[in-house]
Amino acid sequence: MNFDEFSNRISKIENLELPGTASHYKMAPLFRLKELEAGKIIKKNPKRAAVMALFYPNSTYQTNLLLILRNTYKGIHSNQIALPGGKVEKKDLNLLETALREAQEEVGVVREQIKVIRSLSEIYIPPSNFEVTPYLGLYKKEVPFLMQASEVAAIVEVPLQDFMDDKKIFHQILNTSYAQNVEVPAFKLNGYTVWGATAMMLSEIKELFRQVL
Repeated sequence: MNFDEFSNRISKIENLELPGTASHYKMAPLFRLKELEAGKIIKKNPKRAAVMALFYPNSTYQTNLLLILRNTYKGIHSNQIALPGGKVEKKDLNLLETALREAQEEVGVVREQIKVIRSLSEIYIPPSNFEVTPYLGLYKKEVPFLMQASEVAAIVEVPLQDFMDDKKIFHQILNTSYAQNVEVPAFKLNGYTVWGATAMMLSEIKELFRQVL
């Protein structure tokens, strides 16, 4: 979809009710749903973080979604596909400030040129004890992305039509740092498996888009 047309339609999302946890659960691993049903997931003074779901025009002015592949490191979210973002720092005035700062640091966007549409539903990530607030933004991309080598292994540019294609959703058996041989629902985007909290956040965005696109 042409980015100008997309931008005009997306502005309607500001007044829509958020799908919230109902949309998150559609992409939640079965073991996580069972833990929720059993009341085993309790927030323990979670750390705060924020991410930015950024949509922008490609070279032919068609709409893309920006994802990143995190570097391999000793941590729960090592080598996973994610939205640009990270934890709150003391200098951040609020969660939106966190999302904008992290997006600028990780992929080189000009934060002042991001048009923030709205915040989305918070999501709690038990393994890392983070509560994450996603934001939806539009970016004209007048300069190329520049990835932060210490944090980002690759920039993943996903066409809107692929993101909205239900055929890109599948199930896969994965081994994680905290669970072995678990089946998870996931998106297959640009050859990458997108699962967990990122997939759950994208699920809410996708449901919102269905109402306006």
